Amino acid sequence: MTNNDHIIQVQNLTKSYGSNNVLNGINFNVARGTMLALLGPNGAGKTTTVRILSTLLSFDAGSVSVEGHDVGTEADKVRAVIGLTGQSAAVDELLTGRENLVMMGRLYRLTKNSATARAQELLEEFDLVKAADRPAKTYSGGMRRRLDLAVSLIATPPVIFLDEPTTGLDPRSRLAMWVIIKRLMANGTTILLTTQYLEEADQLADQIIVIDGGKVIAEGTAEELKSKIGKDRLELTFESPEVLKAATKALGTDIIDTNPKAHSATIVINETNVDIKKVLDILSGENIELISMAVHKPTLDDVFLSLTGKQKSTMKAEGK
Repeated sequence: MTNNDHIIQVQNLTKSYGSNNVLNGINFNVARGTMLALLGPNGAGKTTTVRILSTLLSFDAGSVSVEGHDVGTEADKVRAVIGLTGQSAAVDELLTGRENLVMMGRLYRLTKNSATARAQELLEEFDLVKAADRPAKTYSGGMRRRLDLAVSLIATPPVIFLDEPTTGLDPRSRLAMWVIIKRLMANGTTILLTTQYLEEADQLADQIIVIDGGKVIAEGTAEELKSKIGKDRLELTFESPEVLKAATKALGTDIIDTNPKAHSATIVINETNVDIKKVLDILSGENIELISMAVHKPTLDDVFLSLTGKQKSTMKAEGK
């Protein structure tokens, strides 16, 4: 893939606040028409990265470009090709939804008629027509987030930065936002997403980068990251602590974890059918009754906890 295919390019990006190194030389590219998700614990540098990319924050070293424009020296050109939805809705609560959209359109130098027409398009697309002429302060959280995203799209930018766009939303509103985001992707928009919901990255992103301590500690597709965790796990549940104890003795070192309160044990499996049959044969031979069993595949939660946990252990060992 050539550089022309990378609409966002970040190389050796660093940013410090005094002695606090927020970004320690991160690198990534985002291919045109795809979504990259940035994952990381609070304070990892996700929002700082987005603020730098969207020209809201300066950086100390490295190079950053969006659509071929240097973020440091061509900020105006960068702003002309991006949209930004931050962690909190950046709309004027005293204006109606329609007025917010028209005002932003006028700021982008659209004519009054063009701004009004574009506002109507977005109100329809984001299911805000019925609330269009109500003050934004009367909107629910989900409606405000939809309006905020609509405002960022007034000029149909090819690149959108979504900084935790569904934070604080109820599950139904979050799913509604996912539908809108998928529609944007289907239309060819390039998206950089930060999120604290791992399922969100799993559902939406083409590529995922995990950052911690200001560094990229893992990257790949959701499936590639999950494969790093290991194999599937078989969870077995028994009737009582006594039965669990007998099962633990019978299965021996195959068990990697137990939960006495839930009367359950967990086993890593390599070949699902073969390993499950082996476990059932052992339990049957010892006359140990099984209440239920379930196969669990690695999730992004497992990946996240494993990677960030290892990072903390490394930093502690290095005295950081």
